[in-house]
Amino acid sequence: MRLALELGCSVRELLTRLTSAEITEWMAFERINGPLGGKRHDYNAALITKTIVDANSGKKRRRRKLTDFLLQWGGKRRRPQTGSEMAAKATAAFGINDERR
Repeated sequence: MRLALELGCSVRELLTRLTSAEITEWMAFERINGPLGGKRHDYNAALITKTIVDANSGKKRRRRKLTDFLLQWGGKRRRPQTGSEMAAKATAAFGINDERR
């Protein structure tokens, strides 16, 4: 599916356009270079976010793992966060001390 999405065609069209050898080469390419398409973009976005958070956190704060910033698809649905919950998490992630409270 990812290859079809990346090439802009349906799976049926992909199977008529590519030989078995070409599909195998794409599989090898993905194993060496990482996933194609959206999943790879999720990893890139998570890496950028982790880098920004780590750079702006205090030196004594623990470094976050890349998986802390990866989107989780298809899991259990949670209630949406309120604005104040989001702000509290953001200030905690950046190690900001909000003294207005």
